Amino acid sequence: MEENMINAIAMSNDLINGACSASMKAHKSGKNYRRIKIQGSTDVVFAFAGSWSVNEFFKQKSFGEEEIDLKMFRSMRSIGPDETALVNAAFAEKYKSLHKSLKIEVDKDLKKGRQIVFAGHSSGGAVAIFATLWFLENTNHTVGERIPFHCLTFGSPLAGDKIFGHAIRREDWSRYFTHFVMKHDIVPRIMLAPVTRIEGELQKALNFFKNYRTASSQNQLLQPQVLYKEVMRNASSVASCSASGLMGCPNTLLESLSTYVESSPYRPFGKYVFCTGNGKLVVVENSDAVLQMLFYSSQVDSEAEEGEIALKSLHEHMCYEEELQKSLAMKKVICLNHLQNLPLDSVGSTLNEDSTDVALNDLGLSARARLCLRAAGEFEDQKKRNQSHIEKYEVIIAKALNEIQAYQINCEGRNMNYYDAFKHQKDSKIDFKANIKRIELSGMWDEIMDLLQNYELPDGFEGRQDWIKLGTEFRELVEPIDIANYYRHFKNDDCGPYMRNGRPRRYRFTQRWSEHASKTEFRPISSSSFWAEVEELRNEKFEDIKEKLEPLEKALQIWQDDGKLCKHVFSHGSTVAEWWKTLPDQYRSTSCLAQYMSN
Repeated sequence: MEENMINAIAMSNDLINGACSASMKAHKSGKNYRRIKIQGSTDVVFAFAGSWSVNEFFKQKSFGEEEIDLKMFRSMRSIGPDETALVNAAFAEKYKSLHKSLKIEVDKDLKKGRQIVFAGHSSGGAVAIFATLWFLENTNHTVGERIPFHCLTFGSPLAGDKIFGHAIRREDWSRYFTHFVMKHDIVPRIMLAPVTRIEGELQKALNFFKNYRTASSQNQLLQPQVLYKEVMRNASSVASCSASGLMGCPNTLLESLSTYVESSPYRPFGKYVFCTGNGKLVVVENSDAVLQMLFYSSQVDSEAEEGEIALKSLHEHMCYEEELQKSLAMKKVICLNHLQNLPLDSVGSTLNEDSTDVALNDLGLSARARLCLRAAGEFEDQKKRNQSHIEKYEVIIAKALNEIQAYQINCEGRNMNYYDAFKHQKDSKIDFKANIKRIELSGMWDEIMDLLQNYELPDGFEGRQDWIKLGTEFRELVEPIDIANYYRHFKNDDCGPYMRNGRPRRYRFTQRWSEHASKTEFRPISSSSFWAEVEELRNEKFEDIKEKLEPLEKALQIWQDDGKLCKHVFSHGSTVAEWWKTLPDQYRSTSCLAQYMSN
């Protein structure tokens, strides 16, 4: 069982206990963080202190969220749809204030080849999340075959929205985050409620935690039910909306209410380890399932039980060290894999004590809760099926691209670039075949883009090198003739410029794939889309466009020298050459493109 436990949690007992102990001590010490060395190993733990103030949980908005700083955390966005992750502003700000001093210390340990673990209890866990992300994002250090960064949190509040979790999973970093949560602990659920509804009671709770070991602490929170009920009421709304979406039957009532009532943006990510309270640890990696468990595992069976559970939701937040020592020693770990096959009905005492069903009972998961977990598993499987479906397009796409490339070569044999050949359609038979392939390819890629836009593919899809390569080849080869088709039919007269109003997602998304993979900034002009810029510039007065000319011409020069432009782009009669003629002689004589035009 111990070997299975280590495989499931991917951490040794000594490291988990050491990180938990350091996190609790850091939280109580008043210092920003503590560094400890785990005896008998090369592991070093940086444990962050939490906060005792509501103002350091929530800032600004109802849920205290803001867009993450992409200068520090470049990958924390969706690539294709280009949505920036929302994170808790207070927790992110706390990490930024510690970043410089922390980096100096961590770099020293990295040079010695040590394994770094960032950890924290309560909001200290959220700070540890941002520390781990920064080092994963910005360092290339490895120890052997592994990245030397891990994150362990204990009773941590949620730190980011669904885009935050999506980006972490896409980068394959989710496996470096392990979150321990007690069955009733209120803090991991806190961020599901707006601060305007819980501010006063939350501050009382934080005071209760701060003075937990003193005799007077029991009297500092007079109404634990108020905080518990408000948090769980909001958790219910979030979980119900999510479950309805997973089951493909949106709740119209909840959707209508969301117009008037703001809902929490925060969502879990990474590996969650739920402590049942009787020595068992339940491991869950499906984030949709974790959200449901955060709600359903802390339910009450009766109104009379509410006061007791409300008190537990506070006391359990301070009991991680004792609970984990007991649970890790018992070595009873249940992994909730294959969620879609979970039993809906419990058969109770007839089951083996270490069975999945008994673990679900220990967490108090009802038939409704299990149905939601099954829906989360089925939704993840559907994403995989969607991916398998579009993977069948790879060969078809590659074959069609070969035919478009053959069309390009044919046009070059006639001393034309294929953009102008397609735009003027002088060889109707060959041009017609190329147009058919363009339409076929567009249909397949648009289907892929729809799935991406709705997050109906596995999170790692946009990070796959084979699809990045194929998407780049498709964009560079097919977008020029899509632009030619746009201006051939004067769509710019009705819809406006291609780049502003007409550029399809299939090119915007795949361009961002390539830029993200190469860690380059977004380019408003690319080697596949510059034709549209030329089409617009040729109809404008020189005085109105001269500031746009230099960056375009420098880009064309680089692409030409790098061999990224097709032949005859600058040939007599081409769109580029015709535009060139409209520029003043004096300007053309000093332009970097003059050398190509003269040839």
